[in-house]
Amino acid sequence: MSSTNERLLGSRVRQILNSGMRLDPHVEERLRASREQALLAKRPERATSLVWAGIPGFGWPVFGELSLRLLVPTFVLAFALLSIYTWRQDHQVAELVEIDTQLLTDDLPIDAYLDKGFEAWLNDRASE
Repeated sequence: MSSTNERLLGSRVRQILNSGMRLDPHVEERLRASREQALLAKRPERATSLVWAGIPGFGWPVFGELSLRLLVPTFVLAFALLSIYTWRQDHQVAELVEIDTQLLTDDLPIDAYLDKGFEAWLNDRASE
């Protein structure tokens, strides 16, 4: 209820002041000083945490100079590098599986691949 009364009082004061009523210079000075004090009191403080949707308890603390501006991109970069590394490892394993499958299903016996002459023949064919 008090907030409704305060709004009503503020609205009436604003109407009176907007109507051009002249006030005593002493009253005007007190009003100006009160306004400045109210503005100083209303200045936002430096945030110590980020609050999720205005719900207390869901904040992330800001660690001085080490803030979320630094932590979030670092975690994103680390996640991206880990993903690339994992993808590359999976790709290498898939290549080895494909080579092994071709070797095991080929008509040529495995001993032929171990023969030094066969290796030389393959190198000659590759250079052509």
